[in-house]
Amino acid sequence: METRNILLTGVGGQGTITAAKLLTQGLMEEGYDVKMSEIHGMSQRGGTVLSQIKYGDKVYSPVIEKGSADLIVAFEIMEAMRYLDYLKPGGKIVVNDTIIWPLPVIIGAQKYPDDILKSLEDKADVTSINATELAEELGNPKVMNTILLGSLIKSMDLTDINWEQIIRDNLKPEFVEQNIVALQRGINLV
Repeated sequence: METRNILLTGVGGQGTITAAKLLTQGLMEEGYDVKMSEIHGMSQRGGTVLSQIKYGDKVYSPVIEKGSADLIVAFEIMEAMRYLDYLKPGGKIVVNDTIIWPLPVIIGAQKYPDDILKSLEDKADVTSINATELAEELGNPKVMNTILLGSLIKSMDLTDINWEQIIRDNLKPEFVEQNIVALQRGINLV
């Protein structure tokens, strides 16, 4: 199998790295060679978080070059735009259609761009999901990341992996059932 490249990006506190680790675990258990890297930036202050995952028969580096990502999963809509140049021609984007105002916008020093989703759709194959709202409907806004993970799993045709067991093995017991429901919700959306 040729190497596949997945880029997950979000804002600190959204669970981007947790989703990346669950995905990496599932891919390894399926027998793929997997490499993952994380960039936290100022994540504790609401800054960008980026995880790059490569998997296939043999992977030598986790670094995804610009123009080579098969899929970008953006946990916040502006983050999809920020990393759009990493998407390869014919690649896909799964985006959480939600806005988290960065500090420069909050204090009035910058303006948040209008029509980001339309701009993305003009340039790529985009699946837009309001995972934040769906997570709130499930009673826990923190499972938004698992909804997006489920959408990613479906988009990449990885549903044969035992994701329920991976969640059970890697999350605290009190969060397992909600995350299993969230994962299935995400799978059913795509």
